[in-house]
Amino acid sequence: MFKKILIANRGEIACRVIKTARKMGIATVAVYSDADRGALHVKLADEAVHIGPSPAAQSYLVIDRIMEAVRATGAEAVHPGYGFLSENRAFAAALEAAGVVFIGPPSKAIEAMGDKITSKKIAMAAGVSTVPGYMGLIADADEAVRIAGEVGYPVMIKASAGGGGKGMRIAWTEAEAREGFQSSKNEAAASFGDDRIFIEKFVTQPRHIEIQVLADSHGNCLYLHERECSIQRRNQKVIEEAPSPFLDEATRKAMGEQACALARAVGYTSAGTVEFIVDGNRNFYFLEMNTRLQVEHPVTELITGIDLVEQMIRVAHAEPLSFRQEDLKINGWAIESRLYAEDPYRNFLPSIGRLTRYRPPAEGPTATGIVRNDTGVFEGGEISMFYDPMIAKLCTWAPTRAAAIDEMRLALDTFEVEGIGHNLPFVGAVMDHPRFQAGTITTAFIAEEYPDGFQGAVLPGPLVLRVAAAAAAMNRVAEIRRTRISGTMDNHRRRVGDDWVVTLQAETFRVTVEADAEGSDVVFADGTRLRVASDWEPGRPLARLIVGGEALAIKTSKIPMGFRMRLRGADLKVLVQSERQHQLSGLMLQKAPPDTSKFLLCPMPGLVVKIAVSDGEEVQEGQPLATVEAMKMENILKAERRGVVKAVRVEAGASLKVDDVILEFE
Repeated sequence: MFKKILIANRGEIACRVIKTARKMGIATVAVYSDADRGALHVKLADEAVHIGPSPAAQSYLVIDRIMEAVRATGAEAVHPGYGFLSENRAFAAALEAAGVVFIGPPSKAIEAMGDKITSKKIAMAAGVSTVPGYMGLIADADEAVRIAGEVGYPVMIKASAGGGGKGMRIAWTEAEAREGFQSSKNEAAASFGDDRIFIEKFVTQPRHIEIQVLADSHGNCLYLHERECSIQRRNQKVIEEAPSPFLDEATRKAMGEQACALARAVGYTSAGTVEFIVDGNRNFYFLEMNTRLQVEHPVTELITGIDLVEQMIRVAHAEPLSFRQEDLKINGWAIESRLYAEDPYRNFLPSIGRLTRYRPPAEGPTATGIVRNDTGVFEGGEISMFYDPMIAKLCTWAPTRAAAIDEMRLALDTFEVEGIGHNLPFVGAVMDHPRFQAGTITTAFIAEEYPDGFQGAVLPGPLVLRVAAAAAAMNRVAEIRRTRISGTMDNHRRRVGDDWVVTLQAETFRVTVEADAEGSDVVFADGTRLRVASDWEPGRPLARLIVGGEALAIKTSKIPMGFRMRLRGADLKVLVQSERQHQLSGLMLQKAPPDTSKFLLCPMPGLVVKIAVSDGEEVQEGQPLATVEAMKMENILKAERRGVVKAVRVEAGASLKVDDVILEFE
């Protein structure tokens, strides 16, 4: 076995590879840029080598820098993770030429499958079902519009060397095809150094289901069942699960066999993923093959018990697979929620900054399942604008899908993240969504269910009662703490009342708190009685309670006359008042928000790529005003209404913070 491997990546995937290498007794080498000097993967590795400035194009994407690190450390093999150089044929070839093992497929397989146009032709020849489209390269926007019209709208505009949603747009009209072509081309060049674009038919009401394959150099190729990845935003996966709630055994077998046929056709070895689009009738079409480890590989590991990173290393060491297709059973259900540094209340725009609090739920077995968290950050660390916004991948396993969802709900509610915007509330809301619970999802789920963006979840009635009871019991604990002022005699302390008015989510509940040594009974005006037990103390940001016999986890902080409470995707202002306080608070005026209608504000930290208008120019609703790049994605800011530009406040190349003024209107 290898004695030392280098990991040509960063973040959570670098940490993930280090974990398995350590288990196998293999020393590891990390590489890092200026921005990652204090990163977690650098701390975990046995050695670390600096490879350049913060931008990936000057560090993680520079093959010569990685090769220098390999030579300097004497690493025998390189694991590329995913993204960056993981599907770069030239990188794999450079390692092969240097006598260093690439822990991945042969460079010829990467070349064949890494180019989406070539891969589709090979798939067709191998008997794999494919989506209609234009397989040639597209020179300019005019040609893109012409081809899109011939294929028929809607179409998918994609980077030939793309992946992870970068360089990808859906166009429903000529205008969107023209605009999407240029943005896809720009993103592809920035992310992959390859701006080639192609177009294919966009299958409506699609489900994104992929097959995990694993092949060795001894002629064995197996499929490790499927993953459903249909919950996507801007073509970026958000929630994945294994197996799919949609497939039957016959479709699963057919997809798996076609995936292996494609792998054999290109002489594939190592772990890889064949992605399919599946329609409502379970017809499936080849989308692409990712010649690397997938982000969502943990859910496959959880239902099969196979460590895919270990298998990649063993295959790279020329070992045969030690199991057969019939050994690969589906055990239980696994779900993965991707934690992104993005603000769901601001249309999921990127967020950067310091993690002032980062406390994931405990990993390992629970009373009813398993919790796993793959991460590459730590409390006090920085989220940089230079890289992908993923912070962690929270996974849960249980014997059934419903139980896995329950595990995920509780794990999300106990996951504490402060200091940046993040999407924990959103993924928490998805877990409770009826369509997700029923498994009737498509890749259009987010667009259909949240057309106006995410504004927070609305808790159902029974849960509102439980939260109200929790707030009343917690308020009693806090009130008792406040009476214990240093130096105050017991007989002079203020008595804490039993009767309170709890207000949340536009509902008001009058309750009586009957406390004892073990907890409290909270009695509502209609006679409903809920028992609350907890060891929560004032000041703790996470409250774990048993309310009405069921576990409840609430992220909480103090506000005047109550609490801010966050759970299940909801962010609540919960008031707990005396009757007199409740009456008086109803008379208070609400402060109006500032008027920003005459300004175009930067919605996220980023770099101004383009200003599309000038002083004095009249603009129409929907007209592009500026393009801001953040975390490798271009964001086109458009006019919300007709108006006249009074002044352009910034130039292309400017680095902006959230709410910095870009334009002012008359």
